[in-house]
Amino acid sequence: MPKSNNPRIKFFIFPLLLLVVVSFIFAAPAANFLNNRKTDTASAMNDTAKLAGVIDSVSRFSILYDQMNLDSLGLSQDAFKYGLQGYLNLVSNGAIKNDHILSIVDFSLPSSKKRLFVIDVMTGKLLFNTFVSHGRNSGQEMATEFSNDLNSFKSSLGFFVTGNTYSGEHGYSLRLEGQEAGINDNAHDRDIVMHAANYVNEKIIKAKGFIGRSLGCPAVPPSVHKAIINTIKNGSCLFLYSPDTDYISHSKIINQPMQQPVTG
Repeated sequence: MPKSNNPRIKFFIFPLLLLVVVSFIFAAPAANFLNNRKTDTASAMNDTAKLAGVIDSVSRFSILYDQMNLDSLGLSQDAFKYGLQGYLNLVSNGAIKNDHILSIVDFSLPSSKKRLFVIDVMTGKLLFNTFVSHGRNSGQEMATEFSNDLNSFKSSLGFFVTGNTYSGEHGYSLRLEGQEAGINDNAHDRDIVMHAANYVNEKIIKAKGFIGRSLGCPAVPPSVHKAIINTIKNGSCLFLYSPDTDYISHSKIINQPMQQPVTG
């Protein structure tokens, strides 16, 4: 893969790689090797291979940000960086079955912008970039308040694993399972799902300056909802991001050291 000459992406990649290296060094397998010195040559070589794999994975996927022109489309570097970190950890933990797909909702953008990004990380293609709603009590144009509580009618941040599809009140819909205790693990009880909504369209943006709001669900335009749902269903990673320091500091998925590379 050719090197990027863009100083912005280099600035983005190197701190992330440093984080991975430091995290790997202090991971349990490495700590046992350093403290006990009981690891044989084969195990040491295996640890080195794992470290190289992690670095290669992070470097390869980080460069996707530049190659897919995600900056010009509005996806923040932090949304991509944290989404990538969590995705790698969920894949490593065996939580992700559909590991080709990483979907990111960037709530640092107003609802008048296309802030849902569905990425095929294996092919380096941006499959969908479209509008997505936030909860009506999270804010008007911008989502600034988030909750895991029932009847809050606010969006929840963090990592979700997509479930199965069903036909309900809003037609063809996709169940979402929150992966973060105290942050979004009430998603099932709150009926937080992805579905179509007529209030998610550009005509409303032209009239009001922002799209309609949901009861907490990430609703998408009816014209693309089936295609999106069919692409991300059954075990892919969905990340709802906001530059919320409380979430970023408390998310165990983001802050978990990466000990395994992505394979395949």
